[in-house]
Amino acid sequence: MKKALLVLAATVICGACLFTSCKKDEDLKIKEKIIGKWILAETNGKPTPTNNKYVITFTSPTKGYLSASLGAYTEFSAFWGDRQEVDVAITGNMVKNTIVVNDHLTVVDDMTITNITDTDTWGDLKISWFVDGTLSKAVESSIRTVKVTDDYSQAVLGTWECLEITGGETNNDDNARLEFLANGTYNFYRLNDAGVWTLVPRERNEFFVDGILLCTRWQAAGEEKSYEWWEIASVAGSQMQWTALRQNADGTTFQQGVKWVKVN
Repeated sequence: MKKALLVLAATVICGACLFTSCKKDEDLKIKEKIIGKWILAETNGKPTPTNNKYVITFTSPTKGYLSASLGAYTEFSAFWGDRQEVDVAITGNMVKNTIVVNDHLTVVDDMTITNITDTDTWGDLKISWFVDGTLSKAVESSIRTVKVTDDYSQAVLGTWECLEITGGETNNDDNARLEFLANGTYNFYRLNDAGVWTLVPRERNEFFVDGILLCTRWQAAGEEKSYEWWEIASVAGSQMQWTALRQNADGTTFQQGVKWVKVN
């Protein structure tokens, strides 16, 4: 009888421990709540500069896609991904995202989720870059992502004239028209001295919009590629507003904004 009681007690204790370890995952309901579009908002407790943001969309617990323009990682060639396919594996509160960038580079994101709501996700992230199957670089950080409910990928199409730029310096000024085309390219125009909008010739003009993240890259003949990153704050009728958090070399940040009017 004593032995039976010991076995019963051990069973109850083990069952309770097992339930406790799983309860957190059950309460989080990651596989349900993670479905949707998310943008990186904070890194190590601080707002993430727009230049370093990405958007990841989970279409199911096993599949998704990532959009990002990460020009800083030059040793792997600047990453430019417009809805790059992601393989997702969720085990408990661990989310593993695998992105095959090209034949040589694979990026693996291992995320330990500490909390998730309908609007926010918090966790510890490890990003690993594998070149030809060998680990080349790994970065760890704590992050917060927020759910994106707006998608301006269609609303941005057309020709927009700059009305105003606020904040620090940027690659743009208020003498600009941008014509965003459905094929992922755009045309850049400037108003000449005769008052005529003139196309600026370039070898490359590309963009993508995923959710609220707008990324552009361009290249003039004989020059290096240039990149820019914005968040679309709103599109209402013929009015559009962009915003961006920039980071100076000393780590300080400043806010930028652009107002546009649609002319075609």
